[in-house]
Amino acid sequence: MKIHFLGAADGVTGSRHLVHTDDRRILLDCGLFQGWKLHRERNWVMPEALRDIDAVVLSHAHLDHSGWLPALVKHGFRGPIYASPATCALAQVLLLDSAHLQEEDARRANRHGYSRHEKALPLYTRADAQRALEQMVALAPGRALKLGRQATLRLAPVGHLLGACSVNLDDGHLALGFSGDVGRSTDLLMPPPQAPRAADVMLVEATYGNRVHPPEDSPQRLAQIIQRTVQRGGSVLMPSFAVGRAQALLLVLQRLKAAGQIPTQLPIFLDSPMAVEATALYRRFGSLLRIPKREVQTLCDGVRLVSNAQQSQRLSAARYPAVVISASGMATGGRVLHHLKAMAPDARHSIVLAGFQVGGTRGARLMAGERELKIHGEMVPVRAEVQQLEGFSGHADREELLAWLRLLPQAPQQTFVVHGEPDATDSLRFALKNQLGWRARVPALGECVSL
Repeated sequence: MKIHFLGAADGVTGSRHLVHTDDRRILLDCGLFQGWKLHRERNWVMPEALRDIDAVVLSHAHLDHSGWLPALVKHGFRGPIYASPATCALAQVLLLDSAHLQEEDARRANRHGYSRHEKALPLYTRADAQRALEQMVALAPGRALKLGRQATLRLAPVGHLLGACSVNLDDGHLALGFSGDVGRSTDLLMPPPQAPRAADVMLVEATYGNRVHPPEDSPQRLAQIIQRTVQRGGSVLMPSFAVGRAQALLLVLQRLKAAGQIPTQLPIFLDSPMAVEATALYRRFGSLLRIPKREVQTLCDGVRLVSNAQQSQRLSAARYPAVVISASGMATGGRVLHHLKAMAPDARHSIVLAGFQVGGTRGARLMAGERELKIHGEMVPVRAEVQQLEGFSGHADREELLAWLRLLPQAPQQTFVVHGEPDATDSLRFALKNQLGWRARVPALGECVSL
């Protein structure tokens, strides 16, 4: 067995790990690089190592794990893409939306002339995304699937997001475990992660590998932010991932209204067609969630769903207090950018960042206290109150990751720490070595390891 680390090896995004067995080349995840421009430019390069692969296995549907699939298909990949049934359903929403945004960004750049290329082109199109979706094959968690002569693939639910799973790939000689993104035991929506299967080699994510989530009451903090913002006549903008985070925020807002902690008549707008579609999928797969069916079915009760761009523009110009949830969660694109342009310059408003912000994104810049953002080629002043709520993160922190890894039947022979900023991966590597006594290291991007 060999592992070729082609992404998420020197940063959080672009998860791509190519595994060579005796007779198969299997790509674990096929993610989009996000954040720093240096990383985003990698999306435009087709690695030679990916030109002749046999299959892809997705841990979950977030774009940093699935978002490069249409590009891979565009470059000629025609093999199966294995994922849990819920991941296949969410990918339908996420990949088509991503392709739409790619096309829109290219059109806008050409219309306004702010591309450095003579003609801006999308990374991929909706047609590419649709072809990728047609190649997806649902694999139920726990079921064994034979790949080639000897390799066996299994998935196990790991919290974090609807359908998210860890991966176990046994080639008959060695068993490889891949964490994907590990969820929290106290997640609002998802059950705790299931224990991983025995693995000789482990690939573990380290998004929060250098920190422990604060013991804050995030719903209570959110209630306080909303109360003081409304009192000064402002609105609360919540950039949100359309899948997972938006549904958790809706759940908390419904609970705060029911408890009388925020005004019951305060309008709540969900301005993300993808979030609306994803919420319907959360209802469809409600048995996978930890909350009662009644709460799943009432997530959108009293919530105003913004369906088209004209309604979104009118909402940006509205003068009355409201809560607006809009994608994308790190303000890298989507309708939230129009709301940011309208609301960031006004000190009455609040911008609440609920969860991890990848370095180089507008969300990360807001979190760092920058007082100016570039949006659609314009510099926009930031005078609104900016707050972050870490408690809404769907990622396990360092202690939760260590607790999950302790569930392995025995220590792996080797552990590779991936999917984190350099300080996060090195911190988790150090903890694995000193607290668990494991052999662990951080691979370099492009490194190929023989096992």
